[in-house]
Amino acid sequence: MINLQVRSGNGSIEARAKHGVVWGPELAGLDQSAFPMLGHLLPYADTVFNHQQVATLLEEVPRLPAGVLTDQFTRELIELGQTVLDGQHLYLWFLGD
Repeated sequence: MINLQVRSGNGSIEARAKHGVVWGPELAGLDQSAFPMLGHLLPYADTVFNHQQVATLLEEVPRLPAGVLTDQFTRELIELGQTVLDGQHLYLWFLGD
């Protein structure tokens, strides 16, 4: 399971998703050239995106093939990504198991 959080530059958790996403073949099989942000997630490690990377990440979401992310996780990803874009010194963390 991969969970999602927004953290400040000092590491404090500012927001978190209520739903995670299960690591499966759809997510693991994303073409990294077409999905440079989501294609680099790891199932058992944390991945952190800064403000500019989150902007690119949010451009990828509407192009994802069906079934890669659940609707609930997608909504929360967009919401938390926007939180990062609207704030200062915030990072989007994907937390692998």
